[in-house]
Amino acid sequence: MTDTILSLAAALADGRTTSLALTEAAIARIEDPEGEGARAFLRFDREAALAQARASDLQRTHGIVPSPLAGIPISVKDLFDVRGQVTTAGSTVLADAPPAEHDAAAIARLRAAGAVIIGRTNMTEFAFSGLGLNPHYGTPANPCDRTRIPGGSSSGAAVSVADGMAVAAIGSDTGGSIRIPAAFCRLAGFKPTQARVPRDGAFPLSWSLDSVGPIARSIACCAIIDAVLAGEEPTAPCEPSLEGLRLVVPRSYLLDGLDACVSEAFDDALDRLAQAGAKIEDRALPILDRIPALNARGGLVTAEAYARHRELLEQAGDRYDPRVRSRIQRGAQQTAAEYIELTRARAALMAETDALTADVDALVLPTVAIVPPRFDALQVDEAYNRINMLVLRNTSAFNFLERPAATVPCCGSACPTGLMIVGIRGQDRRLLAVARAVETAVS
Repeated sequence: MTDTILSLAAALADGRTTSLALTEAAIARIEDPEGEGARAFLRFDREAALAQARASDLQRTHGIVPSPLAGIPISVKDLFDVRGQVTTAGSTVLADAPPAEHDAAAIARLRAAGAVIIGRTNMTEFAFSGLGLNPHYGTPANPCDRTRIPGGSSSGAAVSVADGMAVAAIGSDTGGSIRIPAAFCRLAGFKPTQARVPRDGAFPLSWSLDSVGPIARSIACCAIIDAVLAGEEPTAPCEPSLEGLRLVVPRSYLLDGLDACVSEAFDDALDRLAQAGAKIEDRALPILDRIPALNARGGLVTAEAYARHRELLEQAGDRYDPRVRSRIQRGAQQTAAEYIELTRARAALMAETDALTADVDALVLPTVAIVPPRFDALQVDEAYNRINMLVLRNTSAFNFLERPAATVPCCGSACPTGLMIVGIRGQDRRLLAVARAVETAVS
């Protein structure tokens, strides 16, 4: 299943396919014993998905087509509430929790748009890692190289799309959990400005940083889903000409230590953008270099995660992934004064960065500094922790700065590598339009 939402919507409209046919094809991929379905999905209800598809086809015969997503199979990350299902957030700790009484806001909007909810996807436990490993349920392997990780925390989301088990996926992004697996699996992904999409009914990692967005095969697909999630008209923004667009490469620690393959792919992408007419500017932004020091004690995410998990850790700490538990417990070391100082410092840094980049159309940089690591490179905790922080480095900076950011594949690269396009706070549709143009140039 390699078609985009727009191409499938056209095929459905013309009668060249049906929602039932699309859903059956997705189910066949999920149930393939040689595939990754058993690891990509934590819950999959075959009959419920088929019933949704049949209902969509029946509605279409009566002219009821609520959006381009009508009849399209979409997977959802396991941290979103789905009415009647238990939300485990990739953990065994919540396995005995009561079923959700209501759909999460994002899921309710997908249903209203006519999407077929194909199943719940695997993830890093409680979304607290950029690598995607899950010792409880297994980890789906990277579609580009099955010896490598898929990225996280929305690991199953990306694999479900790349392996044709869903047309698109809904994930969450606190430090890169949409953009990292999208980049590692040669897909597009989008993290919106946080307030754009409601997070009601999504199990939190960090109230200050969590956001909800899509992983799909194109930026146009992401834009349509983003509009649905934001309660807007479900259309893709027009792709502007790159001629004259000001794209800034932020010279800072975010460009340090790039893998040779990533560096080569990034340089090639910049060349293609320049040839298409974009104005590429290297700009020193030493203000960005202040971010690591501000987060040296664990940042907002560990403090807020610890506040959410403190009681659960007391009751069932031995059932957590030890690597996740140790990161959450770092939050206990922060004082209230340090947390307050960090929130104020963040606000000041956001304002300074906004002023320094107000004259540009977007920032561009590698989504992840390295290629997807092999599973066997992560067996030792020291290596796991070091690689995890490097994988999260570039993406998490823009959660901290509250910027919308998209990733597109650098398709000329021999390895799965993403180009991140970062916009202005609150100007998500403008950023998606620019990302569409960038995607065309680098694909």
